[in-house]
Amino acid sequence: MKEKRSTADLAYYVYRAAAVLLMVIMFLPAVNPARISEKINKGISLLTSGFSYSNFVEPFGRAIRKGWIAESSLRLCNIASLVICLGIIACVAGACLSIGNVKCRFLGNVLSLIGSAAGIISMAGINAAYKQIAASPKPEKIEAVYPAGIYFVTAVLIIMLVVSIVEFVLCGKPEKGAKFEMEEQYKLFLMFLPFILLTFVFSYLPLLGWRYSFFDYKSGDSLSADNFVGFKWFAQLVRNKATVSDIIRVMKNTLAMSFLGIATSWIPMAFAIFLSEIKNKHFKRFVQTFTTIPNFISWVLVFAIAFSIFSTDGFVSSLMVNLGIWKEGKNLLMSGDHTWLKMLAWGLWKGVGWSAIIYISGISGIDQQLYEAATVDGAGRFQKMWHVTIPGLLPTFYVLLLMSVAGILSNGMDQYLVFQNSSNSNSIMVLDLYVYQMGIVKGAIPLSTVVGMLKSIVSVTLLFVANRVSKIIRGESIV
Repeated sequence: MKEKRSTADLAYYVYRAAAVLLMVIMFLPAVNPARISEKINKGISLLTSGFSYSNFVEPFGRAIRKGWIAESSLRLCNIASLVICLGIIACVAGACLSIGNVKCRFLGNVLSLIGSAAGIISMAGINAAYKQIAASPKPEKIEAVYPAGIYFVTAVLIIMLVVSIVEFVLCGKPEKGAKFEMEEQYKLFLMFLPFILLTFVFSYLPLLGWRYSFFDYKSGDSLSADNFVGFKWFAQLVRNKATVSDIIRVMKNTLAMSFLGIATSWIPMAFAIFLSEIKNKHFKRFVQTFTTIPNFISWVLVFAIAFSIFSTDGFVSSLMVNLGIWKEGKNLLMSGDHTWLKMLAWGLWKGVGWSAIIYISGISGIDQQLYEAATVDGAGRFQKMWHVTIPGLLPTFYVLLLMSVAGILSNGMDQYLVFQNSSNSNSIMVLDLYVYQMGIVKGAIPLSTVVGMLKSIVSVTLLFVANRVSKIIRGESIV
């Protein structure tokens, strides 16, 4: 019995590793088994192939209209990809259940058996779809190619299927009446797991795009030894006078707005403190709701609000003209004066209520006995705020301040993109907006990738420097 358990536990390591690998495969375009034609974008992953039929079939629009390819073939490949994705999700769910008791493991084995078997069978669908488009009367227009990833993905699914069968035999069925049970630490891990995956997909997986900085790449090209240029774009970043001038201007705007944000980072804390002092619950809820709602309004709508207030025919100009103060309306929104302060003001209006939430939570966690002791000592309301509330919130403030220092080069792009115009373009151009315009608008993808790389490296460096300074000054760190 002990030998069976040890063998089962050992097999579960392979089982879980295969599940993790399958999850990664879903997001990796390089091993997409559904890429059955050169016309299909090399950046499309198996997940996109299965869940987004429009993106998958888009390159074949003309071929379908001309009758060179049957849309049913593409639909077959799309459905097969979808089933493979669902099978992988079932395998991952089974791997998650494998850390529970016998009943959890039994259900996990069933899910992984069904998922891996469905994935293997669906590979035949992709193979059939490839044969159908390869038989096109215009093969040069279709550019059919047998996906190399199909072998790799099938091999991993077979491993998953074999290990699931082994586990199914070794673990056996649970006893009747048994309940699903799992240790508390594993429950917490599974709750945290989705956030790990989201972080990997949206923060670490995009780092693969850094390779574009070493190639002479244009949109639609492929990366090969022919267009490999090494550190050419890194050198151009410091040798080209026009680029250096742009970078200096952009960095000045970026750092100025970031420092203004850091200098006013105490405002949400102060707002939370004064909000907590409001005794009328209904008024307090109204103020908190009214100041939090702007965070959920997109910057496009914020610009629409600003336009209706500060444009030539807006509320302010109309009021000034009607009062006889101005002879004609003025477009305050288009003015390039005090752009940094304007962006700071709009940012505070939009985010102060939302940023105050974490401080409000911090205030609720302060020991009430401290306030009672301060009252006994004769402290007034403002003295309690100064000597009890603020010291209780300072650890939270320091952590957020360190994160702000680490993100000093990341101002975001949405706000500055919608407020940009010909009058303020020189003073509103921040680093994120510059990377967007250089890469997407002008098509200089390698150079914009270099700038993005350097920004990420500098941000991580600043985080560790700020953390070290905090360790020296306060004796505490967050990393």
